[in-house]
Amino acid sequence: MDKVKVTGIKMPRPCKRRRIRGRPASDYFKPAGIQLRDLEDVELSLAEFEAIRLVDLNQTPQSQAAEDMNISQPTLSRILSTGRNKVADALINGKAIRIKPDN
Repeated sequence: MDKVKVTGIKMPRPCKRRRIRGRPASDYFKPAGIQLRDLEDVELSLAEFEAIRLVDLNQTPQSQAAEDMNISQPTLSRILSTGRNKVADALINGKAIRIKPDN
């Protein structure tokens, strides 16, 4: 029998569990003076929250923060970039920030 060689099919790597040590004091932040029903919100994942906490607040180097979160440095950089973008969007455009647990 001839063997059939299957090529071009790649299975995605399973996601590594991210280690989250910091928890937000509140899971929702909104601009003062605007009613909740009138606001759009931005969803920030716990991983994005943790990356921002470690790198921006605690000033942990990205390589160490990645190790602390049990992920690679390029993955941390992507998570940090999306988190910062969401926070900037909320601050500049007057949106609320909702911190949601990761799936």
